Amino acid sequence: MIKSIGLLKRRPGMSVAEFRAYYETKHRVIGEKHLTGYASRYVRRFLEPADGRSSEENEFDVILEIWYADQDAFERCSANLGRPEVRAEIVADEEQLFDRTRSRFFLVEEHESDMS
Repeated sequence: MIKSIGLLKRRPGMSVAEFRAYYETKHRVIGEKHLTGYASRYVRRFLEPADGRSSEENEFDVILEIWYADQDAFERCSANLGRPEVRAEIVADEEQLFDRTRSRFFLVEEHESDMS
């Protein structure tokens, strides 16, 4: 299993509520369209501060998580997302939603503790 994550910030001038609504009604659909057949999971985790601050002040607004069954699925998906027409569609929509200069993406190696 391969997992990638993205730490994403909404574009300036967009409220948290507007950001979440746009992501879940528009951008999510584009993600599903281009990830289907490659990814096994596509999850958005919207962040709420645990220290009482306003969500408006968050450094990031959402953690994007995408799981792939194996390296081959990840590479095939990357190739698909890199196609010029797919990339253009994604970037155009991202510019409506994200401060793309602040986006960060990672591959994750997980180690889980047995807490029982």
